[in-house]
Amino acid sequence: MGAAQMLNADGKPEERARIPEWAAALDEIVAKSQERLIGIRRHLHQHPELSAAEQETTRYLSGLIEELDLEVRTGPRDRGLIIDSRPPADLRRVAVRGDIDALPIQDQKEVSYKSQNAGVMHACGHDAHSACIIGVIRALAELQKNELIPWPVHWRAILQPSEEIASGAKEMISIGALTGVEAIFALHLEPAKPTGVIRVKNGTFTASCDEFEVHVTGRGGHGARPHETIDPIAASAQLITAIYQMLPRKMNPQVPVVASVGEISAGHSPNVIPEKAVLKGTIRALSEKARTSAKETLEDIVSGIARLTGCRMETSFAYGCAGVVNDPDLTDIIRSASHTIPEGIDIEEMDNASMGGEDFAEYVQHIPGSMFRLGCQSASGCSTLHTPEFDLDERAIGIGVRILTRALILCSAPAS
Repeated sequence: MGAAQMLNADGKPEERARIPEWAAALDEIVAKSQERLIGIRRHLHQHPELSAAEQETTRYLSGLIEELDLEVRTGPRDRGLIIDSRPPADLRRVAVRGDIDALPIQDQKEVSYKSQNAGVMHACGHDAHSACIIGVIRALAELQKNELIPWPVHWRAILQPSEEIASGAKEMISIGALTGVEAIFALHLEPAKPTGVIRVKNGTFTASCDEFEVHVTGRGGHGARPHETIDPIAASAQLITAIYQMLPRKMNPQVPVVASVGEISAGHSPNVIPEKAVLKGTIRALSEKARTSAKETLEDIVSGIARLTGCRMETSFAYGCAGVVNDPDLTDIIRSASHTIPEGIDIEEMDNASMGGEDFAEYVQHIPGSMFRLGCQSASGCSTLHTPEFDLDERAIGIGVRILTRALILCSAPAS
């Protein structure tokens, strides 16, 4: 891990921050629990559950903290957890959030902890996210039990279901996940960066992500006589090409928008032109203005292709999540937290926001929050997220615990 240098007002390197006693104690706690945290991650990796079906995952995670003196609430339909320390109820809290759901992907790795659930896999790192949050909970509980934190820290941990379908944050908020919370932190694995690197950004951090669906209706017929039909497949092909070519030309190139078609369904026989086809895709944007404009432009393109082909086309949208907008002050706390890790964390400033969607955005619509990217690439490399080969350098889990726990403590520090 490279030693990151902070610059002072004159642009000269500063000495690395002195390590507070509580931070040194935290590092010792995490070092001792590293193998346990890796075991938690591997158990979750072996037993993944899809969005909206995380009941066993929730029970397992709850069992890992049941001996601690904490207030624990279960989310809707026994999915997800809200875990509180036990100060007086009227005190404001600082929260940390992790997600627990997996993806409909077949795990193709040959490892001892390979997924045992056919067609389901933790390919986005939510198993490691969950292990990090358990690590934060247990570290904070031990620090507080031994009175090692020099000021009161009132915290909440949120283990959230259904991030991959952008509904879990809303569900948890609906049952009071943010009640009494004044700030929230989170992380996401970054397989493009090596372990020991984090990536941070003030302001816009991720894109909004909304789904669209287009139903194309024509007139079916024999594959040998297409002139007697109104072919919805041919019309769909024209529509996809038009979306990819025309939508970017209608949008401000300085505010990126990405439209992708990810699903096409039509027909049931190779020699029959069907009557209907359905396209499904996503639109991602880095501002609310671009988000609205992109949807309006897509509808205009659909209308034009419908007129051109003679098909009837009906467009609908499923509003997903807004973009994550990081609070600058909280992002500075993440920088400061990382700067006190003695072996050195390289802090990279992101020039551009990610076009990926992330429903952590729902929390920061209500309160200030900040998310950072946690490097997890090993020396031998790492497959990208949402792929059948995805894995990670598990040393990153302990780093995530140390940064998040530091951030909660620093955020709770009394004003000087």
